[in-house]
This record gives sequence, C-alpha cells and structure tokens, in this order.
Amino acid sequence: MSLLPATDSSPAWFDGGAGNGTAASPEGEDTYGNAINAAVTLVLVVTMVSLGCTMELEHIGAHLRKPRGIFIAVLAQFGIMPLTAFALAKVFRLNPVEAVTVLICGCCPGGNLSNVFALALDGDMNLSILMTTCSNVLALGMMPLLLWAYSHGLSDTRFVIPYGKISITLALILLPCAAGIFINAKFPKYSRMMLRAGMALLLVTGIVFIVLMALYMGSIIWLVFSPTLISIGVLMPLLGFTLGFFLAGLFHLSYKCRRAISMETGFQNLQLCSAILRLTFDPQVIGPLYLFPLLYIIFQIAMALLLVLMFRLYVHCYRQKEKRHAERTVEIYRIKLEGEVTELDGGMSRHKSEDDRNESFSGTAF
Repeated sequence: MSLLPATDSSPAWFDGGAGNGTAASPEGEDTYGNAINAAVTLVLVVTMVSLGCTMELEHIGAHLRKPRGIFIAVLAQFGIMPLTAFALAKVFRLNPVEAVTVLICGCCPGGNLSNVFALALDGDMNLSILMTTCSNVLALGMMPLLLWAYSHGLSDTRFVIPYGKISITLALILLPCAAGIFINAKFPKYSRMMLRAGMALLLVTGIVFIVLMALYMGSIIWLVFSPTLISIGVLMPLLGFTLGFFLAGLFHLSYKCRRAISMETGFQNLQLCSAILRLTFDPQVIGPLYLFPLLYIIFQIAMALLLVLMFRLYVHCYRQKEKRHAERTVEIYRIKLEGEVTELDGGMSRHKSEDDRNESFSGTAF
C-alpha cells in the first residue's frame, strides 16, 4: 500500500446488494476528493520526513556500495509477489477479470507503509527506504513486463501503466526523505522529535481512516466479495511477509535487514493498482472488483499489525529473560564472592590461632 493520494477522480460507489456499477456522483465529490488528497499528501510528506530522520548517510553509502540487500529485496518484490498472485489465481480458479485484478496487485512495487512497519519492527530503515525507491524506479519497466508475461496465462487484456503516478510516488519518497536525512545530519537533537511527531500524526490519521472505512465501506466490501477473494486477500500479504523474510535468511542477512525485506515484499503500492484498474477496464467490466485493492489494504495492515504484536511480545519476553539471567549471574557472583570472603576470614583466623599457639609455646619454652 502507498500513502500516495489518488491523482485521478474518485471511484464510483457501488450498490453492495446488487453488485453492479451504479455510479453515484454528488456535486461536491470533486471538492471532497481534492481535500482528502491534500490531507493524505500532507501526512505522507510529514511521515517520510520523519522516517528520513532515521537514516544516516554512512549506512546508505554502505548499502549502495554493497547492494546485496537491495538486490534481494527487488528479487523478492518482483519475483515472489507476481508469482504468488498468479499461483493463487490458478489455484482458486478465478475468472479472467478477477485473476487480472489479483495479478495487478501482485505486480505493483513497494509502498510507503512498508517503511512505517519496518520502523515498528526495528528493521533497517536505510535499506527499507532504498528498497522502496528502487522498486518504484524499476516498476517503470518491470510492471509492463511482468503483466505481459503472467497475463498470457490468464487474459488477453492490454494494460495501461500510470507512469506519471509512479513518478509522483518517487518524488514524494525522495524529497521528504532527503529533508529528513539533512535534519538528522545537521540537527540530530531534533530528529527524534520529528520522528515522534510524524508517527503520532500517522497514528491519528490511520485510526480515522480505519474508522471511516469501516463505517462507509465495511458492509459493501463483505457483500460484494466472495470468500475466495477474501481468502486471497489474506494469503497474499501473509505469503509475501513470510517468503520475503526467509529469502533474506537464505542469503544470511541480519535480522534487521530480514524484517525490512519482509515488509517491503508484503506491502504493495495499491494506489497504482487502483489507477491501472481504472485506466484498463470499463466500469461495467470491472464492477465492484475496483474495490479489491481496498480489501487487500485491510489485510495487509491487519497481518502487519499482528506481526508487530508478535515481535513486541518476543522482544519483551527476551528482555525479561536477559534480565533474569543477568540477575542470576550477579547473584552467583555475589554468593561466590561471599564464600571467598568467608574462606579468607577463616584462613586468617586459623593463621592467627597458630601464631598465638606458637607465641605461647615459645614463651613456655623460654
């Protein structure tokens, strides 16, 4: 998923009961959509500046000089996810439009939420943001190639790639991150403050987004999507997170890098997916499947939150274990030290008794 605002018009709202594309376009829809886009853009910029404050030029240079982590992440992004989407479409025997919709989601590059959750999982932030940037650059060529290659087994659809939208994504990643890197390098005492402010803003807007989505779209989503599509929405991010982590493990990367690559693999820029669906299909053809990226976003976030919870519990238990181990070690040394002191005191007492006896014997003899 990406936090990038949509640059095209808002999608038609669908009648959940009928499942047909009955467009409802109120007079203030464009104004409302522009206001939403402006707010999301502001949140994205602040978030990426705050994430940039976690990056260091030295570590960025190290990843660029030895781009093994970036190569593995790109391999996972454009190797694992398209293949996973294609395999799920075949296994669940989706019709051509459903299969192509799932395939488009799988072929999209990494999104900004991968960086946010990499931070929550204590991943390598320098690698995470470099991976997102590289995947979006490579998407200019890889998306048409992958969609052409995999769609031959699914459909004869000709896809329209929104290159302008990809370019905007890159700008909204690189420029704010550059500002954050500058702040961290020149004013390090403010970088932590910026990070906290950015994460707090993202948390508040995220909660608002989830509540609004649940109120206005929840019933529609569950009515128009079959159990098969819901299952695919659950499996795709789960497989992406898992396979990305284990692929990085095969190359013996550090656990911080593995967690970052895991998030980058499982999160896609689904705003690009929505744009491709809009540009490629007529509303009468795509119907309620236009909302599939929204369903996918829900499960991406849900799975990532579950992983963050599990990771935090593991870290808490590990720290408690280390604390108990340290306390036991201190106690062992204390007991050992007390024993040595006791033994030393006993030895000194014995020597003193022997000296006293020797003096007494010497006096008697004299």
